[in-house]
Amino acid sequence: MNQSEAIEEVKRLTKELNHHNHLYYVESNPEISDYDFDMLLKRLQELEEQFPELADDNSPTKRVGGDITKKFESVVHKYPMLSLSNSYSKDEIEEWFVRIKKLVDGDLEYVCELKYDGVAIGIQYVNGQLKQAVTRGDGTQGENVTNNVKTIRTIPLSLTGDYPEDFEIRGEIFFPLDNFEKLNEQRRESGEQEFANPRNTASGTLKMQDSKVVAERGLDCFLYGVYGVTGTANGHFETVQKVADWGFKIPQQSKRYIEKTDSLEGVMNFINFWNEERSKLPFEIDGIVIKVNQYHQQEELGFTAKSPRWAIAYKFKAERVETVLDTVTYQVGRTGAITPVANLQPVQLGGTTVKRASLHNADQIEKLDLHLSDQVFVEKGGEIIPKIVGVNTGARLTTAQQVIFIEHCPECSTELIRREGEAQHYCPNETGCPPQMKGKIEHFIGRKALDIDGLGAETVDALFEVGLIRNIADLYELTFDQVVELERMADKSANNLISGIEASKQKPFEKVLFGLGIRFVGETVAKKLAKSFKSIDALKAASFDDLVAVDEIGDKIAMSIQAYFQEEESQLLVDRLKSHGLIIEVEEKESASDKFAGLSFVVSGVFTAFSRNELKELIETNGGKNVGSISSKTSYVVAGDKMGPSKLKKATDLGVKILSEDEFIALLNE
Repeated sequence: MNQSEAIEEVKRLTKELNHHNHLYYVESNPEISDYDFDMLLKRLQELEEQFPELADDNSPTKRVGGDITKKFESVVHKYPMLSLSNSYSKDEIEEWFVRIKKLVDGDLEYVCELKYDGVAIGIQYVNGQLKQAVTRGDGTQGENVTNNVKTIRTIPLSLTGDYPEDFEIRGEIFFPLDNFEKLNEQRRESGEQEFANPRNTASGTLKMQDSKVVAERGLDCFLYGVYGVTGTANGHFETVQKVADWGFKIPQQSKRYIEKTDSLEGVMNFINFWNEERSKLPFEIDGIVIKVNQYHQQEELGFTAKSPRWAIAYKFKAERVETVLDTVTYQVGRTGAITPVANLQPVQLGGTTVKRASLHNADQIEKLDLHLSDQVFVEKGGEIIPKIVGVNTGARLTTAQQVIFIEHCPECSTELIRREGEAQHYCPNETGCPPQMKGKIEHFIGRKALDIDGLGAETVDALFEVGLIRNIADLYELTFDQVVELERMADKSANNLISGIEASKQKPFEKVLFGLGIRFVGETVAKKLAKSFKSIDALKAASFDDLVAVDEIGDKIAMSIQAYFQEEESQLLVDRLKSHGLIIEVEEKESASDKFAGLSFVVSGVFTAFSRNELKELIETNGGKNVGSISSKTSYVVAGDKMGPSKLKKATDLGVKILSEDEFIALLNE
């Protein structure tokens, strides 16, 4: 294929991918399968690799992320992002109605919208192309998070229809509740602390340096405010409907996410409806926004120093109920973490019956000064997880017994430990505490690890209870005759289980590594470690400096890996897995050459002929190794434009050879 043919093919694929992306993520009406979409995307990626000059900044391939942003630059807003005045009572909404009617002549229309609990964003489009995305910041200036925003699939990179030449659209980026729960599930599996609520997690995600991680988390966005445009429509409501034609995901009128009314009664109906129904939404809201619709009336009303007079926010009060604390029990997780749980007298909260609430840790119990039989106040933290937020001490019984955090594991009676700098207590008896033992096996057989067909948590319990398994290696010594003796285990099920265990021996090294359940080694970290060290033996022998040299491997993860392999039980376990034939090394792809064998590279800066990922791929396919930080063991630093001065100084101080892009290409072609 020549370049002119490639240009036409790239245009066609880009248009087709943008069309299908919009159908899938905005209209929820896909026309092709995920596989067909992925094949189109793969073809575009191949063309962009073959013809790098055709790779556009707003290509659909940018959706998967991969760019690294070391520092988010500050950008002054062309139009200040003012906050809204808040009200917490319907009386205040009525007062606002009366006030603005005195200031404006003529009939008024109002637009009611959900107040999304996320991160405000302003996105500039020039000639139909996404140019820049900036957070609210202090309202005067925010941070440029363009690379991360491009990964959000409901935000168009290129527009359709009769869009203006240059304008800004604003909205709210949020974390869908399903995606938030999946993220916390991953963190539970890797022994990491769960995120507290979707709003803060969305904000933190949007400011992550690695856009690939942002892409994996699945943020979403509604866009609803247009700036720098005249003549599109006379009112806010009509403009919001119009921008849907340009490719934007807007709040759906059919779902009552947005509504226009001409009366106070209509506004109150909208508020009352969502006060009752908000718990059913797939995302969080914390109130309702009411705006005057007509633009000429908005201009007439103007602004105060802090907020527009033509809009107001009604904030929902966090629903709080009072009930009685019956008991406090303690759960032991896979990593040995002890979680105290408040058992409550059942009470209705947010449309569900609440019987239990997390108390998080010993510090929380002490802070609340909890006593058994206390009257406690319960709210839904982040609208999801019930939590105790206070105690009605005036109703406390004189005979009430103070809750004291336990000192020994409730399952195996081992004395608990609390590591320095951590809030949770742990049971250190990893190989003898039943919940930890079973939890590690359940993690190992899970979908993201070995994914063993025919084996679930109930079967693990049954096998554990009769003494057939105590750790993950025991699974590979099970026989049909042993398994078929289990209660409710027929011949077919027993055969499926044994076959599933045997088939799991073909799972790649990264899955086995994740399945070991090393603390802080989640799915992504396991992939990076497998790619960097190639085998379990090399990982076991890695020094602390070797580990932290890998991209995104920090001190905490490195220390956890070393601690794991220093344990005799861990070494025996790995040896047994090896003897049973599991894959504990990366199956090497055929290399282009071995000219970089034994050499390690740090790639830093911005390049012209190649992207950083392409340079790293060239290094690996020619036998070299990419590392994340410069040390005396680094062979070369490949330095592009805007390389950080601290890296440059460190390389110079250590005497590490620094190559320009041209010098690297020359070295490659020697």
